[in-house]
Amino acid sequence: MLRSARHVAVLTGAGISAESGIPTFRDAMTGWWARYRPEDLATPEAFLRDPDLVWRWYRERRLKLPDVEPNPGHYALARLARKVPQLTLITQNVDGLHARAGSPEVVELHGNLSRVKCFARHHPVADFPDTEAVPACPTCGSPLRPDVVWFGELLPEAALRRAQAAARECDLFLSVGTSNLVEPAASLPWVAAQRGAPVLVVNPSTHGQRTGPGVHHLTGPAGRVLPELLQAAWPE
Repeated sequence: MLRSARHVAVLTGAGISAESGIPTFRDAMTGWWARYRPEDLATPEAFLRDPDLVWRWYRERRLKLPDVEPNPGHYALARLARKVPQLTLITQNVDGLHARAGSPEVVELHGNLSRVKCFARHHPVADFPDTEAVPACPTCGSPLRPDVVWFGELLPEAALRRAQAAARECDLFLSVGTSNLVEPAASLPWVAAQRGAPVLVVNPSTHGQRTGPGVHHLTGPAGRVLPELLQAAWPE
């Protein structure tokens, strides 16, 4: 199926990044941060209530990113993009590891932890003083915030449109390291399946995963399964 596919859509979730040592949002709430709820750190209301607290939480996570490397699963997807006529890589992760592994034009549904924008008008800001106190937007003076999607916020419209179009148009869909429970991303594999595209689900476990006609489960970590899949499709 992989060798004959003309357009492959891939959706990745926290599982593939966990293999690089990046904890999920809730798993990162340890130590001093364990006293807080997600709603205290990842909503617009939380930022309005205590912007310095929210900024410090995301800054701490952002500063750890350079110490984390893409894993073989990330690199396998970058190689896959060079093997098939068209590949659309959609991710729910905010760590930027797909781009660092060499994947082009990643569709980031939940934003990117390395980027910031202003709170009031969403101006993107490339250069800012990375201090513990919240910096101000050089354009409008609004406080800066991480360019990620918080609870209760809509996904970026352009990214969501690209993801939905890929699900409708692909002839093979890979779901990697995600529970497929959080909407609207959770529906993407099943949109593809309803239109006749096979769906390959790569996860360490099939527990809680959907099954059905055209849905194939490849059980194991992405860092092992994806390189093996590419090797089987294109022996070198």
